[in-house]
Amino acid sequence: QIVLQGIILLPLRAICFTFILLLAWMVASIATFRQPGRGFLPLEGWRRRMIQTGLSSLTRTAYFVMGFQVKVKGKVASLQEAPIFVAAPHSSFFDAIICALTGMPSIVSRTENLSTPVFGAILSSLQPVAVSRQDPDSRKNTVAEITRRALSRGQWPQVI
Repeated sequence: QIVLQGIILLPLRAICFTFILLLAWMVASIATFRQPGRGFLPLEGWRRRMIQTGLSSLTRTAYFVMGFQVKVKGKVASLQEAPIFVAAPHSSFFDAIICALTGMPSIVSRTENLSTPVFGAILSSLQPVAVSRQDPDSRKNTVAEITRRALSRGQWPQVI
């Protein structure tokens, strides 16, 4: 009985997850298509709302399809309360749950992640602070960029 459920559920979940992932890629691609100031200016208007609502909903749905149900206790800090949001131990795919629950904030990520097929487009739509491990000034530049975004008085989304 349990094996039979697994044989049926695993392919269904994989197909649904793949469909949701491709939808998320499409949403991210549309929101960033011909984006003015690509990466240097924050997304505004319909582009930002599309990322916040579309990607957040799709991410939550993907985790639900995979069998995870997340309940939030308490209240998520707003951008004005906390321009920098710290999540730890950011080492797994569960970080995306935090992103979905907090309205798809900007993240700090390796530069190499931006060139990954499908995930790279989705990641780029979050306007990440890219960290290059080969650049000796990368740590200083990353801190400066996070500070600039945190002090932007709400122009940039929260940084996680």
